[in-house]
Amino acid sequence: MRVALAQVDCVLGDVASNLEAAGKTVAEAAGRGADVVVFPELSLHGYALGAVPGDVSIPANDPRLAELSRHGPDVLVGYHEDGGLRRYNTAGYYSAGALVHTHRKLYLPNYLEWEERKHASPGNALRAFDTAHARGATLVCNDAWQPVLPWLAAQDGAEVLFVPTNSASGLAPGAVDTVTYWQDLLVNIARMQQCWVVFVNRVGEEGRAAFWGGSRVLDPWGGVVAEAPRDVPDLVVVDVDRTAVRRRRREMPLLEEARFGLVSREVTRLMNEGVD
Repeated sequence: MRVALAQVDCVLGDVASNLEAAGKTVAEAAGRGADVVVFPELSLHGYALGAVPGDVSIPANDPRLAELSRHGPDVLVGYHEDGGLRRYNTAGYYSAGALVHTHRKLYLPNYLEWEERKHASPGNALRAFDTAHARGATLVCNDAWQPVLPWLAAQDGAEVLFVPTNSASGLAPGAVDTVTYWQDLLVNIARMQQCWVVFVNRVGEEGRAAFWGGSRVLDPWGGVVAEAPRDVPDLVVVDVDRTAVRRRRREMPLLEEARFGLVSREVTRLMNEGVD
């Protein structure tokens, strides 16, 4: 599977312009033999949704989204989804002009500059999904910081974890070093879930947020096999061997003994003790 990391900027609230730019990026990736093109979180809307006048959210079945995948490669793209009563921070996977899977971000940060709960509702499901190239799962940005979610995705058979992100640095004195945190986190996920990790971060600025890029692909041993530069747009194309996942999981079967009964009992106990 040949994956293209579309490390791009976008125009806040200008869906039409961002769709046009995305189409050009997918066409370029197709020319380089890509099977899948992965865009950052909210790449069709921008992050600072509170600064957008009016509601520009779009449904997951908007034909313009499916059209992106008619250039040849499958496309994973982020947008502010119109879900009817609610809005979601969604990453949709499209193939051959059809919607294959949507992931609605599950954990919405609400601190410092991040006020996602004002503009989106959390999703309520995590599912791996089959593509023509591999079995994948999506974790949108902060989802990947929740230790149980990569594990659940791997237990559902995911061979590739797609992690579209809007990560910025230097937002406040004393804030975490997001670059280092992501670096360490991605290595941990790849090693412990023994899968490919495709991390695609945005570049550009919105307000005080400066998105740093640094998109990368890690193999099931935790090695970085491709990496985009910091702070500038780029399109990185890399080959991903899905058989490496089975080989690594056979060498060291960390995931085989899941103990779902144990996990279920302890989670139920915590819920009964008042933890939501």
